[in-house]
Amino acid sequence: MNPATNAARRIDTVVFDLGNVLIPWDPRRLYRKLFATEPEVEHFLTEICPMSWHSQQDGGRALAEATAERLALFPQHEALIRAFYDRIDEMFDVPIEGSVALLHELKAKGYRLYALTNWPAEMFPAARRDYPFLAEFEGILVSGEEKLVKPDPAIYHLLFKRFAIDPARAVFMDDSPANVQASLDVGMAAIHFQSPEQTRAALRELGVEV
Repeated sequence: MNPATNAARRIDTVVFDLGNVLIPWDPRRLYRKLFATEPEVEHFLTEICPMSWHSQQDGGRALAEATAERLALFPQHEALIRAFYDRIDEMFDVPIEGSVALLHELKAKGYRLYALTNWPAEMFPAARRDYPFLAEFEGILVSGEEKLVKPDPAIYHLLFKRFAIDPARAVFMDDSPANVQASLDVGMAAIHFQSPEQTRAALRELGVEV
């Protein structure tokens, strides 16, 4: 999304997505260790444990229940299916340095900072432990805890209500175009995150001092 299409406004609140904006996540990082070829990886992540299945855990379904469902459908892949959540730490990479620097800079300049993330509830305590910079946020809305998933407009409205955010004074950044469009539809400025440098430039176009 081109931030220039957002109406001129005074931004005082910045809302971050977490996955692949601050914290890189890709299940291929794990499954490339478990399969010999890329087609095998893609087949597994398309047909056996697809993102449509993982998204149900983002929406609050228990990991054990989700795993049991897949095991019932594909018992021949038991070890590989169990690895999805047993070894999910191996799907993450080191934080995106430029994004973390941007977060700290915005904090120092006095902007209100929040996060809105699609993330299974059972996994989020580990994220808080492993990524100390999450403490910079005044509040974090986790889809799995609320049983609402982006791009459902309801999760954005819950964000506004819970943290007293005026959407007309907020900007949201996310790596998913669908989630960016949803945030525009509920009245926020929005940036399709592609890199820290591109996002910093987009924030400046919106008048954010970074």
